[in-house]
Amino acid sequence: MDVLNRIHSGVAFLDGGMGTLLQARGLKPGERPEPWVLRRPEAVREIHRAYYDAGSTIVTTNTFGANTLHFSREELRAIVFAAVGLVREAAAESAAPGEKYTALDIGPTGRLLRPLGDLGFEDAVGIFAETVRLGTEAGADLILIETMNDSQEAKAALLAAKENSTLPVIVSNAYGADGKLMTGADPAAMIALLEGMGADAVGLNCSLGPAALAPLAEEYLRLASVPVLFMPNAGLPVIRGGVTEYDVGPEEFAEQVDALIRKGVRLAGGCCGTTPDYIRALTRRAAGREALPVRAKKLSWVSSGTHAVFFDGSLRIIGERINPTGKKKVKEALRSGDFAFLQGEAVLQQEQGADVLDVNAGLPEIREAEVLPRLVEEIQSVTDLPLQIDTGDGAAMEAALRVCRGKAILNSVNGKEESMAAVFPLAKKYGGLVVALTLDEAGIPATAGERVAVAERILARAEEYGLGKEDLLVDPLTLTVSADPQAALVTLEAIRLLTEKGFRTVLGVSNVSFGLPERQVLNNTFLDMAVEAGLSAAIVNPGAAARRRNAAAERALRGEDPGFAEYLRAAAELAGSAAAPEGAEAPSLERAVRRGLAEEAEAFARRLLEAEPPIAIIEREIMPALNRVGEDFQKHIVFLPQLLMSAEAAGRAFDVIRAAVPAGQEREGLSPVILATVRGDVHDIGKNIVRLLLENYGFRVLDLGKDVPPEKILAAAREHCAALVGLSALMTTTVPAMEETIALLRRELPGVRTV
Repeated sequence: MDVLNRIHSGVAFLDGGMGTLLQARGLKPGERPEPWVLRRPEAVREIHRAYYDAGSTIVTTNTFGANTLHFSREELRAIVFAAVGLVREAAAESAAPGEKYTALDIGPTGRLLRPLGDLGFEDAVGIFAETVRLGTEAGADLILIETMNDSQEAKAALLAAKENSTLPVIVSNAYGADGKLMTGADPAAMIALLEGMGADAVGLNCSLGPAALAPLAEEYLRLASVPVLFMPNAGLPVIRGGVTEYDVGPEEFAEQVDALIRKGVRLAGGCCGTTPDYIRALTRRAAGREALPVRAKKLSWVSSGTHAVFFDGSLRIIGERINPTGKKKVKEALRSGDFAFLQGEAVLQQEQGADVLDVNAGLPEIREAEVLPRLVEEIQSVTDLPLQIDTGDGAAMEAALRVCRGKAILNSVNGKEESMAAVFPLAKKYGGLVVALTLDEAGIPATAGERVAVAERILARAEEYGLGKEDLLVDPLTLTVSADPQAALVTLEAIRLLTEKGFRTVLGVSNVSFGLPERQVLNNTFLDMAVEAGLSAAIVNPGAAARRRNAAAERALRGEDPGFAEYLRAAAELAGSAAAPEGAEAPSLERAVRRGLAEEAEAFARRLLEAEPPIAIIEREIMPALNRVGEDFQKHIVFLPQLLMSAEAAGRAFDVIRAAVPAGQEREGLSPVILATVRGDVHDIGKNIVRLLLENYGFRVLDLGKDVPPEKILAAAREHCAALVGLSALMTTTVPAMEETIALLRRELPGVRTV
């Protein structure tokens, strides 16, 4: 039986921790565990065999950090082939009954992707792809992408797996106590993204013990339409006598994990701190447990890098402002590469209540396949809303979908065969809701029934690609009532019919009023009527989308106002009285810093310096903004991406202000804060984040880098008279190195604080 059928036939058990078991066999603090498959293969094989003997169905290779960032290509090939071979040898040696499978284990790179860090998206895909190709060639049965703490890195890894292998792929994420990934994604955001891209199973591992992670596992079970994996830690690590221990024992662990199996978990195992004893206790307890069925949830949803948006009955607003059609300033910004203006439009629409942002770069004089993905990245650096990728250029569509954080809306497909053949493969590969326009080779049908028929033909074609009704947003098209007084009624009837048949619908509203005065009154009233008919989403200007009724406008839309006489009289009375759009914050330096609008923050700082002293600007605008962002971060209102972009905006403003301070009046720095990733650990995400924030608060920072021995940290602290040393580590195996460094600093420099 292949591994995918095995997973779908019942509960499958994975293995547990590796690092602490290798430490017990001599792995030194901070030493990388992957090369042990070459230097000490017997020790690694023994651990794998112990897990199979304990009842594991799937055992993972010792390749968590095996990639080209840490090893040469020659070293990587040797490590991956040896690692896969050792698991397969252990499976052959184990006398335990049942099927045995080898999972190629892939962990995070330890670096943040741009714009939050310095690693490009395609660079990340390439790094993961190298390991995937080697693991597939070496004979792995499946791929486990685990402990992912950034939605974009998880996407890069899954894309690499899908593009370079036909093996089943499981993707598991590491959530904090707040129920979010490090970069802010909640379970719904990750499930929408990963399922949409074709992950064969999804889940969560590491971070916390089974009881703490149980609510998140239940959220996965509620939302996921594929098997769910659950691999918690053995509680939280504590250091006792120089040894890392965990606060949940095997029997307690087994009881708590088995409770989730009874609720539907299909893949169960352990992470940090767990051993073969934990897996043995679990497999004994859950032996013969009948698996609950995996049910398709048929959700219509999209996601950003932090959250999902569901099309589930309440009207969703898709902001239309980032589109050059009829918008002179947007055209100029796209031509000149003024992404700061376009970022401002995105933030404004979010403030005004948009749920999703339409992103369109369609101008004949620009290279859309180059500009659109850049626009997507720039927009998503300042807002966490999901996006609607709006283009008729297939190359531009795919380029934008690759870098888009989350599951997007694809705008659009129609009933023409060439359109469906171009768009549906992209929807299948990258995930997404597809806007389906009810037109075909014959044009736009005249009747509501004919438009529904086009939608049904599009659905039939979509199903050939493995897409369902839940993956479509049908647009029954809005025609202008000034040309056809019955146009609005036909569209509204199409919405009713489509809703009755279970379709979700979307509508571009503003075309209905073309050629008539006071168009917003007509637009808002038409929107009200469409919502009554069952509309799921509207593509509108969110600043003008307040749903207000106007009797004259409604009668005009219903075709009950011949020649629009009544409406024209009402429009004349309203002329010039329209209020400015509501919901947006007044522009300021404080807002620019909070929203991460770096160029706007710099421009505000320059203007304010013309009339105010530097210290006043810092105290009134910049520090309150940073304090509010910090408070919102603590409250889980904003997340790491927004925190970093806010820090960058503050840094740009600070640079302007520092340049204006007369020579000799600069703020005297105190002793520096020293930062370092401890010996044996090459992950520096946390350290780099702290450095950025400290520098933008005016601290002087000495960054010693990664894999830094205790003696070097001590020497730097002594030389620079540091009052504070910050230490970073990601891997469990480097916790002793951190303890050693802290002990050395406290012994030699008792006045230095460590964090």
